[in-house]
Amino acid sequence: MNSTDKSKFPLVVIVGGGFGGLEVAKALADEPVDVLMIDKHNYHTFQPLLYQVATGSLEAGSIAFSLRKNFDDQKNFRFRMAEVTKVNADENTIDTSIGEIAYDYLVIATGSTTNFFGNKDIEHNAMSMKSIPEALNLRYMILQNLEEAVLQKTKEEREPYLSFVLVGAGPTGVELAGALAELRNHILNKDYPELQKEHMKVYLVDFLPKVLGAMSDQASAAAKDFLTKMGVEVLLNVKVESYDGNEIKFEGGKSIISKNVIWSAGVTGVVPEGFNEDIILRGNKIGTDNICRAEGYSNIFAIGDVAAMVTPETPKGLPGVAQVAIQQGKNVGKNILRIIRGEPTEPFKYFDKGSLATIGRNKAVADLGKIKFQGFFAWMVWMFVHLISLLGFRNKVVVFVNWVGSYISNNGGSRLIIRRYVKEPVLMDEEAVPKSE
Repeated sequence: MNSTDKSKFPLVVIVGGGFGGLEVAKALADEPVDVLMIDKHNYHTFQPLLYQVATGSLEAGSIAFSLRKNFDDQKNFRFRMAEVTKVNADENTIDTSIGEIAYDYLVIATGSTTNFFGNKDIEHNAMSMKSIPEALNLRYMILQNLEEAVLQKTKEEREPYLSFVLVGAGPTGVELAGALAELRNHILNKDYPELQKEHMKVYLVDFLPKVLGAMSDQASAAAKDFLTKMGVEVLLNVKVESYDGNEIKFEGGKSIISKNVIWSAGVTGVVPEGFNEDIILRGNKIGTDNICRAEGYSNIFAIGDVAAMVTPETPKGLPGVAQVAIQQGKNVGKNILRIIRGEPTEPFKYFDKGSLATIGRNKAVADLGKIKFQGFFAWMVWMFVHLISLLGFRNKVVVFVNWVGSYISNNGGSRLIIRRYVKEPVLMDEEAVPKSE
């Protein structure tokens, strides 16, 4: 499908195959519209389980699902694997890596990427985990550094390879810290008898005064207690100053020698070029009206992590969670059809279904409205919700079998180094590169 394709139906172009993009496409099924989804990957990623890919508990294929296969019964759906570089609103076209594509309605559902807050040294030396390739890189780095630790002769030489610092105590940091603590407590001595688990350190760092800042005080306190009992050192009210690949320094003088710094301290929206700068709000998000339409545009919508719906009730916008994107996607799909039919649109209203976070085996926290609970039952609820939310019957079965096997053996995962992870070198600025005469 390209800008020269002709159809009697309006063309809805969806940029992004995440939770929100999927719901827009599903809402338009069997309707008199053509749907074109564009994504740089040809699969949907179930991001809540990326940390299990990073720690070797799950294989990448079990949390990814083909976008084409997911919509193979939807006759008005097409997919193109490409990157969108610019929106040309005046011409109703977008520039992509496969050429120019026209649209009648455009939905930006590009999500977010890791925010390093302008610190280039941290961006280059720390690891992030927002995609499957990044999660696999993180897995290989962890395993390679454990292998390196085995080769070192003294405790001091092993320390940088066995120290893991997670910056950001949101759900990603908490869940990854718990997974690494379980790896140390139950697996390290089995796989690496030369190493002592007491020498492997896991630190969880945040500049806020609590872990899981978006959840209740009850959930935060329980999560911190779980982590502490598992041997994680939780450092709160601490701000990172720098990281050079060997030592992470904090304001106030404290530092940790580590080759394993994982950054999940913030996100920033992925916005294509071409939008009026006046509507790009904090966090690099597109400001929208109450039907998720980009401010100042009549036929462009933005949903999920890349959008900011600022209202008196939500002065900071809506939380960056999957449920927001899912509900917005359904609303936008229905409103596009209402606009086409000349019917009144329906304002978006977010219904908070609650928050869940797992810390490890038999340990999770749950805030479900006024009902708040922790421990084994919360862990069971967390597993059930995530299992039913996965795309594809095979993925559900594979993940369930992996979880059962890991629970019984307490030694799940493959932990194979299929390919080595090698950090890309820092490139010099063009003007700093000597030019030949």
